[in-house]
Amino acid sequence: MRTTSSLHAVTWLAWAIAAGACVQIAPNPLYVALVLAISFLVVSTHRLDTTLARAFPLLVGLGVIFALLRVILTALTTHSPTIDGPPPDLWFTLASFTLPQLFGGFTVGGTIEGEVVMSAAAQGFAVVGILGAFGVFNAVASHHELVQAAPRAFHEPGLIVTVALAFVPSTMAAVSEVREADRARTGGRVIRRGRLVRLTVPIVESGLERAVSLAESMDARGFARHARGRSDSISAWLGLGALLALASGFVALIGQSGSLALGLAVVGVCALVGAVILSSNSGGTTRYRPRAFARNDYAVAGIVIMAPVGLALLSSIGDEQLWWSTTPLTFPTFSLFPALLIGLLAAPVAVK
Repeated sequence: MRTTSSLHAVTWLAWAIAAGACVQIAPNPLYVALVLAISFLVVSTHRLDTTLARAFPLLVGLGVIFALLRVILTALTTHSPTIDGPPPDLWFTLASFTLPQLFGGFTVGGTIEGEVVMSAAAQGFAVVGILGAFGVFNAVASHHELVQAAPRAFHEPGLIVTVALAFVPSTMAAVSEVREADRARTGGRVIRRGRLVRLTVPIVESGLERAVSLAESMDARGFARHARGRSDSISAWLGLGALLALASGFVALIGQSGSLALGLAVVGVCALVGAVILSSNSGGTTRYRPRAFARNDYAVAGIVIMAPVGLALLSSIGDEQLWWSTTPLTFPTFSLFPALLIGLLAAPVAVK
């Protein structure tokens, strides 16, 4: 049973960010498919025996469902102007109706056009690629290890997020158990009357029991009860100042005061960095042999980061093969050099 990865959690986070950036920079469906193929290869090599790891296909499936819904809604609500007759890429025509102005006043139905459908499909496929990249992180990385590596200022929020993620698979398991218990009570027969109540109440009850037990356990261990010092007060005021400066910069940007907005943004970012540093140094967290970065971690992180950096350089010089235009509707183009850059994401496969 494999419960720890051969690479650090921060390395896997860098991999997920690099893979997601590659999909954003090169949303060509062929390159997105290559990122997804590498994602499945990495999961098959480094997959942990945890509940979150088993949820990787579910996360990709949810992305596919979202993409299909996006294609359907876009195809039904997006239409080209028909001044000189029907559009050249018309597939078929459906019955149409126009919603009231209160709901947007747009037309649902009508012409179903190939360019609109394929463009929406490409955008939805890119979302699937991003979800797949971060699904890999959940399948191969230790969230507890990532919380340990976070600065002191983000320890409590990171722990809360980790606990929230851990409740997702437990809730899914509770749903399965409640459904099996309901079938056992009815002798395997499906009784629809009152089924929603029979399933919902036990799930909510078990979730509340787990939440109360966890709250009692964290309270008994003194979660977030460290003594407040002077650095905490200063970091709190710096955080408030950073929030006000960034909000004022946003207002100045809306008012088309670019120089003032830039100055306020710089002040806000500096104040935020200072708040994080002071809060992190105000008190340490108890760690038991925290895992250090190894040579493999530095090597893999450096290699995978080169993938989005190289694609960004290609994008800056105007490489049009990174995108796919549906006007005119043609098959996506494929180039070897961007594919080799994306292939750098497979570097974790070489580490056992």
